[in-house]
Amino acid sequence: MKPNEILELEQRLSFNFFWYEVSQTEEGYGLILDNTLEKSVSSIASVGFGLSAIPIAVEHGWISRSDGYQRALKTLETFRDNVEQKNGFFIHFVNMKDGKRAWKSEISVIDTALFLMGALTVGEYFGGDVYSTFEDIYARVNFPWYVESQKNQYYMGYTYEKGFFGNWDGYAEQLIMYILGAASPTHPIDSSLYYSFERKVGKYKDYELIYTYTGSLFTYQFSHAWIDFRNIADKDGVNWFHNSVKATLANWEFCKEMHCKFKTLHEHSWGLTACDSPQGYRGDFGAPPSANNNTQHKTDGTVPPCGAIGSLVFTPEIVEETVKYYYENVPELWGEYGFKDAYNLDKDWISKMYIGIDKGIEVLMIENYKTGLIWDIVMKNKYVQKGLELIGFKRAEC
Repeated sequence: MKPNEILELEQRLSFNFFWYEVSQTEEGYGLILDNTLEKSVSSIASVGFGLSAIPIAVEHGWISRSDGYQRALKTLETFRDNVEQKNGFFIHFVNMKDGKRAWKSEISVIDTALFLMGALTVGEYFGGDVYSTFEDIYARVNFPWYVESQKNQYYMGYTYEKGFFGNWDGYAEQLIMYILGAASPTHPIDSSLYYSFERKVGKYKDYELIYTYTGSLFTYQFSHAWIDFRNIADKDGVNWFHNSVKATLANWEFCKEMHCKFKTLHEHSWGLTACDSPQGYRGDFGAPPSANNNTQHKTDGTVPPCGAIGSLVFTPEIVEETVKYYYENVPELWGEYGFKDAYNLDKDWISKMYIGIDKGIEVLMIENYKTGLIWDIVMKNKYVQKGLELIGFKRAEC
């Protein structure tokens, strides 16, 4: 198969995860699994990606428009009425049956933002009751509640047991949090919040960039799944799209260099990012540059396909060759919903699970590469336009 055919099949099968791994209960309708090995727990971030995948499926003819509309509307009604929240911010992990807190999960600003981007996407796409329900949910979010005023930064998280903790004090996947917060029609943040996190610059080989804590690729991808940063820059002249291109190339170069230590890593098997591993889920897999003098990126040789595929819009030729390699040379990596989460030849291990956010970044980025559909839907939304304008994004000078 040609790379574009493999990507089309991967996108279709990945969408099936979001369409079929879903709650059908009255109180939890539309909640989507966090991963296929934990059948009782939904991630609200997974739902955000799943909602965003619905317009893609409609446009491809995988589902009917009426079926997509009904799934979107009923899912948003579940979040409006049943999913546990505080001041409009949702619990990260909830029970599939009723939307109530699972484990001792945090009330999450980033996962709420990921869900909201999915709600905004289907709202903008379908209009009508779907849009008005999205607006009801969005209007309820009290963004300033989640801000530490002294530092003028979002807190990192909140739990019932210990309250707020940490801060979003550096660059990561959180850009959508500032756009949504600044544009809120009811409880906006000051746009200066966007300029209050530190932009640390580091270098690996020829690539100098604003880096994230672990250099994990998802941190350079997630906001870009919805916001088209290609031709816009902020008041400081930062173009985040170009930054992600450099981070992707640095990750690729690092994996090539690490082939001497890990046989899984090479020019056609790369993309270090948070994923399943032989030791369980790891959020610290990444590549340089990273924090604390380049010590925070970790690898044990585990590679997730979503790392490269989620960077398709940044380095398309390299990703296409990588996808072809996975499909032709690691057949055990392929299953019901396309590529499984990760593999590690050094430890003779292949993941048994699919993870919602990893499937989701693939579905959206493949579509943005092929047609720009999600970018087109999201970028015409009035709240997105307002948020970008308030923060000071303008068309980048060539």
